[in-house]
Amino acid sequence: MRKPLSLYHPWLYALRVWQRRLVRTCRWYVSNTPYARRRSNARLPYRYIKHTSKLIRKLGASDLALQYNKVVNLRLAVDCMNGVEIGPGEYFSFCRLLGHPTARRGFVEGMELSFGEARRGIGGGICQLSNLIHWMALHSPLQVVERANHSFDPFPDEGRILPFGSGAAIFYNFIDLVLFNPTQQTFQLDLRVAEHQLEGILLSSTERPFRYHVYQRNHRFLQAGECVVRENEIWRDIREKGQRGALLQSECLYRNRVRVKYPVADEQLSGAGVREQLTPP
Repeated sequence: MRKPLSLYHPWLYALRVWQRRLVRTCRWYVSNTPYARRRSNARLPYRYIKHTSKLIRKLGASDLALQYNKVVNLRLAVDCMNGVEIGPGEYFSFCRLLGHPTARRGFVEGMELSFGEARRGIGGGICQLSNLIHWMALHSPLQVVERANHSFDPFPDEGRILPFGSGAAIFYNFIDLVLFNPTQQTFQLDLRVAEHQLEGILLSSTERPFRYHVYQRNHRFLQAGECVVRENEIWRDIREKGQRGALLQSECLYRNRVRVKYPVADEQLSGAGVREQLTPP
């Protein structure tokens, strides 16, 4: 597959990024889209879901210092959106609330995933916050309007809690996480960087009427030519409240297929008959 010219000429890449950021910024300010902006110190009374994720993780042979830098970036990102309320008919834009994560604003080098590699980058690591918000949104009536997943799997699973491929990549500002509130209730994000964990609670103005269960199906590693790909599906069940609540809806949210960047043992690969029919992603 032919690589885009921007990979051979860095100035073309920078120009393309600038152009796409400009287009998105103009759309933010000339459209009539009602974006969530109001923040309140008063917390809404009902909790939809609470989720936490570990701050410091050893990821392959990556520099552990980037993990500690990530915590700095997460604190700044949390300060930008903690307490934000998503009212009826409003849209939540992660990048719009975050703003451009620059060194001038105090963001430091963390790990970012781009060009098929784990690299250093200013503001790296804030995807951990977008992942957490996205996961909580899947356990609510909030609709995911825009969300991107990474195109490759950089590290083996180590202490993974959420299903593979259930995150939300961010690259300011044209790779964004955008949510829409179609209900008549208000939602609120309660976010905190604790000593060892990133903590999030999705609050609401009314009590939660349903139970949500998000899980994966058909997870497998497959040989595709000279590379290995990882596939799965992310499903969600919605049930009535109670231990024996009736199943109201079961839906496939995402189908993931990405290139694996680390060695995979032969016993983890699916059958050869299937592998021969695949093409690289």
